[in-house]
Amino acid sequence: MSLKNPPEGRLPPAGSKSARSSWSIAARLTAWYAGSAFAMVLIATGLLYWALVVNLNREDDRFLVNEARELEALLLDRREAAAAEIKAAWIARQFVQVGFRVLEEDGHVVMESSGMGELLPPHVFPRPPAGDDQPTAAVNVDLGKNGAFRVLAARIATGAGAHSHRIVQLALNRSDHEHVLAAYRRQLWVILGVALVVCAGVGYRIARWGIQPLQTVTRAAGRIRSTTLDERLQTGGLPAELRTLAGTFNEMLDRLEESFTRLSQFSADIAHELRTPVNNLRGEVEVALTRPRSVEEYREVLGSCLEEFGRLSQLIESLLFLARTENAQTAMPKEPVDVPGELAKVHEFYEAAAAEAGVTLSIKTPEPVVAELNRTLFQRAVGNLVANALAHTPLGGKVSLSAAREGDSLRVEVSDSGKGIRPEDLARVFDRFYRVDRARSSTSGGIGLGLAIVKGIVLLHGGTVDITSEVGRGTRVSLVFPLGLPLLPAK
Repeated sequence: MSLKNPPEGRLPPAGSKSARSSWSIAARLTAWYAGSAFAMVLIATGLLYWALVVNLNREDDRFLVNEARELEALLLDRREAAAAEIKAAWIARQFVQVGFRVLEEDGHVVMESSGMGELLPPHVFPRPPAGDDQPTAAVNVDLGKNGAFRVLAARIATGAGAHSHRIVQLALNRSDHEHVLAAYRRQLWVILGVALVVCAGVGYRIARWGIQPLQTVTRAAGRIRSTTLDERLQTGGLPAELRTLAGTFNEMLDRLEESFTRLSQFSADIAHELRTPVNNLRGEVEVALTRPRSVEEYREVLGSCLEEFGRLSQLIESLLFLARTENAQTAMPKEPVDVPGELAKVHEFYEAAAAEAGVTLSIKTPEPVVAELNRTLFQRAVGNLVANALAHTPLGGKVSLSAAREGDSLRVEVSDSGKGIRPEDLARVFDRFYRVDRARSSTSGGIGLGLAIVKGIVLLHGGTVDITSEVGRGTRVSLVFPLGLPLLPAK
């Protein structure tokens, strides 16, 4: 079964129907501009044509109503000589090609102009309502080759009494008007055709001009490679929308450049950390093979090699753990953890090491707290901080371990009275293989992954890590974990 639409987040393959039917931005802008501009021209010309037709009809209606009133006046003043008077007066109106007909209420024709009966019989005209002296609404009648007429009917008074009203029908030949309107329509079609072409051309130019900054940004982005991540898009002169886009793109390049730099440094650090134990192993084996040795000497060499293998195993395990913490899909089982109890276990584990180093290790948990944590990882994160604090606290110093609830979060702090960290080093202490004390080698100190592992564990729990330090006075590291449970005291 085939899908008509591609899955969300995936582009259709090149050459597919949906890909071929996709319009460019320039084409869309051109179509929208040309369509909207042509619609405005069409509406404007349509309104002008409608206004012309309405005005012509209004003038014709006014003329016909005036003629009806004149007929009424003639019939009232000279009833006996009405027919002759009307026909004589009508000769002067022949240049406008107007015709009339006077009927009795029963439809009998009293008089009509010449040719009226052949062209426009009485039933063509609308009949005025009984008892209404207002003329009917004028209508158009198209007789084809015989012309077009504007006709109306009105009831007029010819004297006093109930039977003194007659119906007059008037028709105005408006063929000249129709010719004028037809010529006007032809001109409008020409104008609309030219307007469509002009709108499309102007719209295309405007669209090309409008997307020119976008093309500039596209070309600049296309020149960026992994070796040219230091280049940035120029935001000067760009429209506001593209300036924001270019700024966001430059911020992305900053992050990519930082990531590439850290990756390169990370690769160099791994090579350096692996080279030391490998060289040690090789040197010891080469020395052991220079001459025959006793069993005890070989056992000593193998023991030394075993230590180096342990360091390699620890390094590889730490790197694999960091890789898992950076994977958002890493499964991490959680359980309700009695935080004061776990901190007490960590305190008990490192108490002997603290006594040997001459450092006072204290713990402070003022209230019972239960949090949803991974017990093993939580112990490892806190243990790494305690071990790091003991390693950097001189004889007679203090290391304090505490935990407290803050709203829906758990805050665990490890502070020491050691020599502190310089501000330029403080932002990088959680980086892999970074050592504040550059004099401490991997043989005399750690491998530089302890704090990186702590940060990875906290982020894996959805928490945050913060560090403050003052040179000569000590360091405090704060781990904030979401509780993930109702705020209930531990049993």
